[in-house]
Amino acid sequence: MLSFSSRRSVVDWPSCRIEDQAWNSRQRRGSRADRTLERIAVSIPARIAALDYDATGAVARAHEAAVIAVARLEAGFGEHLAPLADFLLRSESVASSKIEHIDAGWRAFGKAVAGGKATDEAQSQLAAVKALIAMVDAAGSGPITLDTLLDAHRLLMAPDYYAARDSGSLRDVQNWIGGSDYTPIDAEYIPPPPELVVELMDDLLVFVNRTDLPILAQAAIAHAQFESIHPFTDGNGRIGRALISAILRRRGLTQRVTVPLASVMLADTGRYFARLTAYRDGRADAFVEYVAVAAIHSSEAAQDSARVLAGLPARWRTIARPRANSADEALIAALLDTPIFNADTAQQITGTTDANAYRALGRLTEAGILEVLSASKRNRIWAAVDVLAELDALSAAIGKRTTERP
Repeated sequence: MLSFSSRRSVVDWPSCRIEDQAWNSRQRRGSRADRTLERIAVSIPARIAALDYDATGAVARAHEAAVIAVARLEAGFGEHLAPLADFLLRSESVASSKIEHIDAGWRAFGKAVAGGKATDEAQSQLAAVKALIAMVDAAGSGPITLDTLLDAHRLLMAPDYYAARDSGSLRDVQNWIGGSDYTPIDAEYIPPPPELVVELMDDLLVFVNRTDLPILAQAAIAHAQFESIHPFTDGNGRIGRALISAILRRRGLTQRVTVPLASVMLADTGRYFARLTAYRDGRADAFVEYVAVAAIHSSEAAQDSARVLAGLPARWRTIARPRANSADEALIAALLDTPIFNADTAQQITGTTDANAYRALGRLTEAGILEVLSASKRNRIWAAVDVLAELDALSAAIGKRTTERP
């Protein structure tokens, strides 16, 4: 069990400035208090582009341990790293969506991945995967720019017809978190007014692309600053959490894997939001330590999942006993790389006729290795049961590690 919190370092980090502003409602809806609201208190984050951050004491020790844990995850799994990378990326995106109460379940999500008919929530979770991929890939090849974020936001919001109209652009209205649906009355947090968003984002992106800061601390602070700016009308949480992964890739701490940090945040959202509030109060150390310990827990749990995944092909062969060079063997060999697929993909993998591929799929399904996610005649979809189960197991393992921490 990890504990780095006996003594905290103290870093002079500016808090958000609270500014009283007039509120002019565009609609006459909600309670009487909504309709008569005239003043609001907005939070304006400090400019951080040129600020330095150097952790000391317990926070520095947590940060160092986290960097080691992430590096070990990145370097430790050789030939199994490619399927692990895809596995972790999907896990991170789905957990991030669950924080926003978007949860289709793995089977519905699998249908969306394979191009089948899927629910709105499943399509939204798949869009989160695409947005994360876009951000991480862009960060691996150059600076993280405003276009990087806008392109990812466009991908994220694409499944929602109404939200898509405002996608790929910074907000031009006042938003807020919590409270009423109609006005910022009783809101938990009111971000800066829209006229400040562009300059605050420009400032943040300078900070994001610096190379003279501790890597995980930079990623943590950038995320907290992004959430404090809240630059979009919707999708801020998912893009902001993807920004952490993008910075880790940009700085070279990760090359292929995605650290499943969102599963830690999902396990105790109250602690996550409380640490964001601490950042806004000037306690950057609290959030840096939180992300560092989250990286340790999630990286160690991911290593356990990697070992499970590495052992699955041998387990499948023991159960199915496929003949050498058979369609069954070809499918088993491909399941880690392609755990969710349709009939066309199965035929490409096996290199056989449609009938032979279907017979192999039937045998592996009967053996319990595959599960039919969609029985549609036009687009039947299968999934490797053990891989789906391990996705749930990873999330549960991270949650257990998180809630057991004092």
